[in-house]
Amino acid sequence: MNSAVLTAVPPRSFSAARFLDLFRPEPVFAGAGLLMLLLMLPTLAAIAIDPRLHLGENIWIKPLKFEFALAVFLLTLAAFARWLPSGMTQKIWYRLFAAAVVFSALAEMVWIGGAAAMGTASHFNVSTPLLGSLYSLMGVFAAVITSASTLYGVQIWWNKDSGLPPALSLSLASGLIMTLPLTLVTAGYLASNGGHFVGGSGTDAAGLAIMGWSRDGGDLRVPHFFALHAMHFVPLFGFVVGKVVAQSKAKAFVLAFSALYVGLVAYSFVEAIEGQPFLAFIG
Repeated sequence: MNSAVLTAVPPRSFSAARFLDLFRPEPVFAGAGLLMLLLMLPTLAAIAIDPRLHLGENIWIKPLKFEFALAVFLLTLAAFARWLPSGMTQKIWYRLFAAAVVFSALAEMVWIGGAAAMGTASHFNVSTPLLGSLYSLMGVFAAVITSASTLYGVQIWWNKDSGLPPALSLSLASGLIMTLPLTLVTAGYLASNGGHFVGGSGTDAAGLAIMGWSRDGGDLRVPHFFALHAMHFVPLFGFVVGKVVAQSKAKAFVLAFSALYVGLVAYSFVEAIEGQPFLAFIG
């Protein structure tokens, strides 16, 4: 009996160690990502006790969405850090850069959460010179945060000792690198538009389930979403295609998918600008 118990312990311990290893290469981003998840708890409590609405939905929904989105972004980078060049995360320049990214993420949440607490809008709020300046500053912080994806993509692509299959390495580099330019284009237009709605009722109350995207007009959040998640969808495709297609052909599939993904962002972007809901043909 004792031997059976002893042999049952290592697999459980090994699994726990493997889970921790997922984030060990980049503990700064991992810790910041976990903090964002923890911040969701008081935000959920605020949703339960504060009935105030903004654009037809609870005023605390936006902070909740951003906490989750930033958690996913930071934890993804922490997981991908294992394929960066050896010793890179210990260099002074990288530590300063990582600190700037985390600071920018925390500043974003202070701004968005503070606006919700005061019952006012965070994004597109230029009602006073101060709020307009803060909105512009947060745009800079958002660019700093997103730039981490391109840095990771370039470094993973250059790292010939990552041990990754060629197709997966290409998909990681492609998805991470394209995240920043696609996001700058879509977010830049979104900011200049003064809001994410183009036509329609201008409320989230009757939006697409979970995402909240407008179903009676254009919604610039759609291309912005796909732009930000290139770092997830393209590597996921690379992982899957590498399992079912020979490596000699898999890279071509990754390149084709990357081009199609840019096309998807462009399609949803033009559709939103024209005031049409995403996938308007399905009603």
